[in-house]
Amino acid sequence: MDPRVREHAELIVDHSTEVEEGDNVVVSASSAAEDLTLALCEAVGERGGSPFHVSFRADKTRAAFLKAVDPEDLDMPDHELALAEAADVWIHVRANQNIADMSAVSGETMAAFRKAQSDVREEILDTTWVLTQYPSDADAQNAEMSTEEYEEFVYDAINKDWDAQREFQAQMVELLDEGEQVHIVSGDTTDLTMSIEGMTTINDQAKNNLPGGEVFTAPVADSVEGEVLFDKPLVHEGSVVEEAYLRFEGGEVVEHSAEKNEQVLTDILTTDEGARRLGELGIGMNRDIDQFTYNTLFDEKMGDTIHLAVGRAYETCLPEGEEGNQSAVHVDMITSMDEDSFIEVDGEVVQRNGVFRFEDGFEEQ
Repeated sequence: MDPRVREHAELIVDHSTEVEEGDNVVVSASSAAEDLTLALCEAVGERGGSPFHVSFRADKTRAAFLKAVDPEDLDMPDHELALAEAADVWIHVRANQNIADMSAVSGETMAAFRKAQSDVREEILDTTWVLTQYPSDADAQNAEMSTEEYEEFVYDAINKDWDAQREFQAQMVELLDEGEQVHIVSGDTTDLTMSIEGMTTINDQAKNNLPGGEVFTAPVADSVEGEVLFDKPLVHEGSVVEEAYLRFEGGEVVEHSAEKNEQVLTDILTTDEGARRLGELGIGMNRDIDQFTYNTLFDEKMGDTIHLAVGRAYETCLPEGEEGNQSAVHVDMITSMDEDSFIEVDGEVVQRNGVFRFEDGFEEQ
């Protein structure tokens, strides 16, 4: 086995989830990630946990079910809910055999499925959970890399010094936590303002996402105004949406479009009422992710980018006692900030053309 796979597994159980003796651990992974699944089960066992392997990822088995079922008959799956309720740790491993397996499932069915799964999803989010990536051949092809190149890319982004990354990102966390109003401009196509007053900024140091490498918070739901063009493609359940555009008034999407697969974007936004509002503002800060790979888990962490998620706001970002934006979806969309761009917090520029205020070269930008 590639020693990088074992290092990856050790990082998951020791850093991301901190598995302890007696923990019930669910490893959700497809057969394409067999090596990592084996390494994880071994690592969990060494720490006294009880691993259980299931395959709940978006693949041809789930697609077969969803193409066969009547969307009106979809309901909360009690057996999946019971498993989520019994789990202490939930490890999601992405590894595709065919990146487009889910593309033949209708938007209506996917919306019904997301709603039916909402209680299961909430239970999983109450565990100690992490989402990570195994470098499968299909994902390498999707990233337009050879398998060897993709393995190097994945492990460079994952197997790194997360203490140093945390300290780097903490500087941006401090700026956002002290601020109230954010203004984002990128070229002539993005000019967006929002309030983050009272919200908490999270330093993503590879706990829930591996790789980590972003800082994120939740906008005040009704404060978002302006427009944004996402110049990076959105890959959603096997479909690629290009040049997605959103215009906000009073926090709600009042206009949207896309150059490719606009219907997919429409289906996302019409899932429920909360799907037309923002649940997250994220800023990518992982410099080892230096190219777009059609994989949001990596792409949203890429340096010189920001991402915005329509739908559900993370509870960890919200003031105590507030629910924030609620939705069955949380869909991230990415735009570049590498040129003709800036981020302001309370009128002060904190990033210009991809360079943060606390980095060398900021004054020359």
